[in-house]
Amino acid sequence: MKSNSFSSFAGWFAILIGAAGVLYSLSFIVLQNNLLSAIFLLLGGLFSLAALTGVYQRLREVDASYALLAFALSMGAAAGSLIHGGYDLSNTLHPPANLNLDLPSPIDPRGLLTFGVAGFGLFLLSWVMARDDGFSKGLSTLGYLSAVLLVLLYLGRLIILQPTSPAIVFPALLEGFLVNPIWYIWLGIALLHAK
Repeated sequence: MKSNSFSSFAGWFAILIGAAGVLYSLSFIVLQNNLLSAIFLLLGGLFSLAALTGVYQRLREVDASYALLAFALSMGAAAGSLIHGGYDLSNTLHPPANLNLDLPSPIDPRGLLTFGVAGFGLFLLSWVMARDDGFSKGLSTLGYLSAVLLVLLYLGRLIILQPTSPAIVFPALLEGFLVNPIWYIWLGIALLHAK
């Protein structure tokens, strides 16, 4: 597969992540549907693997070391999201008799990977993207905002715990319904139009 062909492949998956992100937020925050939120969390992690590989392919020519670190963090976050979604899906479909819902996910406690590590990976990706003329400066700026919101979400879930707290609700709504989906869809379009 030629690199431009993989870039297009990755672009479509980035667009799918944007859609899955909105559907995850809708099912988790609004509908409070465990089955749907688990499915979309799992799919978001799975789709991220392809999309972020396409981004890494582009960015390694800009700065190989930082691109690799950003890729490793982002892949860890994607795997955490995939596994966390699979864990939630398994428990939703076949609830264990002694499931304690007060305990955090053993794989992704309070969103350490899904939000915290993802935020650091996205910040580095955005920093390297800002140095690549093939990506819009607006895309990297939106990536910085998304990264900060992701880390705030992780810290909120770690420290505050109460999901209805405005310190968690506001960043969750902003990140889940606007910033992250727009960033991924914009990224997908950029990858689709890569030369």
